[in-house]
This record gives sequence, C-alpha cells and structure tokens, in this order.
Amino acid sequence: MLLKILLVYLCVMNLAGLAVMGIDKSKAKRRVWRIPEATLFWISFLGGSIGTWAGMYLFRHKTKHGRFVAGMPLICMFHLLLAGYTYHRFFL
Repeated sequence: MLLKILLVYLCVMNLAGLAVMGIDKSKAKRRVWRIPEATLFWISFLGGSIGTWAGMYLFRHKTKHGRFVAGMPLICMFHLLLAGYTYHRFFL
C-alpha cells in the first residue's frame, strides 16, 4: 500500500515538473510573469526531478543555465539512489 502511494506521488510530482517547465517556457516567449527558478528547483527536489529534467530538453528551456544543466541531473541522481536504498531496505 505504501509503495503504491509513493509511486502515485512521484508520478504526480514528475507530471508537475514537466508542466511547470512547459508553462515557464510559454511565459518566457510571451514575456510575462515567470515561475521563479527556486520553485522549479523545489518541485524537482520534492520528487519531480525526472519530469523537470525531461521538460528542460523537451521544451528547450533553461538548457543554457549551468545551475539547471548540472543541478537537475544531480537531484535526479540523488532521487534514484534514495529510491534504490528505500526499496532495498524496506521492500525486499
């Protein structure tokens, strides 16, 4: 049961990460109020790292910003290591 809840949470967060990158790119093109970079990082850190990282390249957004090019893969790597540890520790 806990594993199912966690998987649903991660799916929602990754879809949110993908969506905010697309929304922010659209806002950038229209030169209107933007989503703060801190918000993009928080969504990634709270579980949406794969979606946010995918959104960077799908929408070609923030791909020239070093913090994003380095930060998003690092957050994703952290999440993958945490997921592997958690699965091994609690579900095997």
